[in-house]
Parts: sequence; structure tokens; C-alpha cells
Amino acid sequence: MSFSLELSEEHRDLRDWVHGFSEKVIRPAAAEWDEREETPWPIIQEAAKVGLYGFETIATFWADDTGLSLPIANEELFWGDGGIGMAIFGTTLAVAGIFAAGTPDQMAEWVPQCYGDENDPKVGAFCSSEPAAGSDVSAMRTRAVYDEATDEWVLNGQKAWATNGGIANVHVVQAVVDSSLGSRGQAAFIIPPGTKGLEAPSKIKKHGLRASHTADVFLDDVRVPGSCLLGGKEKLDEKLARAREGGKGSKSGGQAAMKTFELSRPTVGAQALGIARAAYEHALEYAKERETFGRPIIDNQSIAFTLADMRMEIDAARLLVWRAAWMGRNDEPFTAGEGSMSKLKAGRVATWATERAIQILGGNGYTREFPVERLHRDAKIYDIFEGTEQIQQLVVSRAISGRHIQ
Repeated sequence: MSFSLELSEEHRDLRDWVHGFSEKVIRPAAAEWDEREETPWPIIQEAAKVGLYGFETIATFWADDTGLSLPIANEELFWGDGGIGMAIFGTTLAVAGIFAAGTPDQMAEWVPQCYGDENDPKVGAFCSSEPAAGSDVSAMRTRAVYDEATDEWVLNGQKAWATNGGIANVHVVQAVVDSSLGSRGQAAFIIPPGTKGLEAPSKIKKHGLRASHTADVFLDDVRVPGSCLLGGKEKLDEKLARAREGGKGSKSGGQAAMKTFELSRPTVGAQALGIARAAYEHALEYAKERETFGRPIIDNQSIAFTLADMRMEIDAARLLVWRAAWMGRNDEPFTAGEGSMSKLKAGRVATWATERAIQILGGNGYTREFPVERLHRDAKIYDIFEGTEQIQQLVVSRAISGRHIQ
């Protein structure tokens, strides 16, 4: 029997490769794209050219039976910059939605179209949240009605906070097909490129992650072929029949959405870690160079202890992320809400560590001349999206208690 926390040579090579891209390409452009609040298409294209952006890369990451490739790559990418990192990796959530509910044929058809190619890169969007239905997926109002005469589904509703919403080549949309069944009466649909009736009239102005496009998506009599129902109609009908009889449905609709979030939470936690680590490293270097009263401020115990706590919290959060990533990849049940634990801890560490970094830099940290101000803005969303801090606590508390805590 052996046990080791040492990364394999492949994992070290992956870490160094992504870190190098972040250091040479992303960081020098981070402040510019944050100020512009625009999708950094040239950087996405550069990522595609070097093989960092594309369905083959994601497939390779997912094939890693340790589950560590995705969190390692995300930590290094977001160490470069959160907004650009999300612009590059936001498509992955749409891809995860397709993998969670789609057939092999649907995966083969639609996943490559989420990415395009290095000459003409595309992005994908996963549309689940709504103005009145974020963490509470059972409150979803977007409807999908089947038109048997034409073998088409007709979608109507509004989606909120969709990463790449409106600019995506492929949208993956969650919708209600039987409102009497709550979250069990939902399904996931592909909205192909150029489909009429899907609009996202304006981009949302955000506190952080400004280089990542976020928008509300409106669906007005959007008609898609029957083949765009992820998983297929036969599987959906079987699932709905079981739900009406009081049985458990298959992985489609609302369950597919929750499965997508469950598997993605460790990866999202790794993104928060990258931001936290960047803030810690900036603060550490500043504390070594900045002098007051004739000595570097790191010689002051209060500064040194804060940096020690920052490093400890980041390392502890990484262990939770890696454990959850391994469990998710190897179908180990999250009996104590380990996926939510990892995202909850990493999000808290990111917001705390970036705030501490600003404090260490003092007045300089509050200005846009230094990156910790941007890192602090980028970090806050990790207490909110992919399930708020309170939702993660709810998942963990229900798991450890076996009770339906509200």
C-alpha cells in the first residue's frame, strides 16, 4: 500500500505549461481587459493556438483518472487573471452540461462547436439561473413545449447571469417541461448557432471578472429540433413517467444541472485558489521590499503572521479541492458534501486573502496601480456563483445530518 501527495511528472508539466501562458500572455494584458470590460478574443485565440483552449484539451483533462488536471490548470490560469481566465474557461460549464445529460452522438456534434478552432474560436454558454431562480432550481420558469407536428421544442423565458450569454456559438438551456414535477420536470436543450428568438440585448456591468462576458438571455418562441433535447425524448419520457409515479428520474433536466454544478465545484474552487495565491504572492513580495522605520514591513510580526495565515489557508483549501476533484472523477459519493466544502472554503479564502493583501499594501493596495485591487474584486463572486456560500453550507449540513435543513 502506498500513499503520496507528490504530483506526477505529467501534472507538473501541465502546471508549468499553464503557468507560463498565464505569466507571459495573460498577466501583461490583465489590467487592460479589465478596464475595457470586453471579451479578450485575441487571448482566447492565442490559447487555442497553443492548445490550451479546445475540446481535445478538455477531454484530456477529464480523462485524467486522478481528477487533478482540471483544478491544476484552473488554479494556474486564474493566477494569471480571473476575468481572462473565465473568458477562456467559461465554455467548460456548457460542455459539462452537455456531458451531464447528452448522448455520445450529441457530445460529438456539439462540444466541438462550443470551441470552434484556432482560426475562428467560439465560446459556449450554460443557461440555468433566472431572475427568480438561482440556487432554487425548482423555481425555474423558462418553459419548453414539444410540437409533435414538427418534432420541435419551443422555448420561452429568461435566463440570468449567463457567462457568454448571447455571444456563444452554442447555448445549453435548462427549461421546465412539466411544471407539476418541480425540478424533476426539467430538461436541458441545445440552442444551435443562429437560432431565431434568442437574444441578449446588453452585457451586465460587473464588480469583478470584467473581461468575462455575462448577460441575461431572453428566449422568445425559440424553436429547436427534437434532436436538441439532451439525452433524447425517449429517455425524458421515461424519466417523467418515473417521477409521476414517485420514482427517481435519470440524469436530465434539473438533476443534470445539479450534477453539472456538483462536478464543477472543485474546479471553481481551484479558480478561487488561483486568485488567492496571486494576492498572497503579490503581498509577500511587497512586504519584503516595502520599508518603514528602516526595515522591511515583513519583519513586523503582524505582517509576517498574516502572510503565514494566508499561505496556510490557501494550502488547506487546495487539499479540499484536490480531494473533491478526485472523488468526483472516480464516482466517490460526496457523503459529507465534499464538493461543496471545497468550493465554500476556497471562496472564503479568496475573499479573505485578497482583502488581507490590500491591507498589507496599504494605500497602494486600494489603487488600480497595483493588481491586488482587481484580485479583490474578482474574488468576491466565488462567495456567490455556482451556489452561494449559504447554499454550500446547506448542502454540507444536510449531508452530515441526514436531515432536510432549510
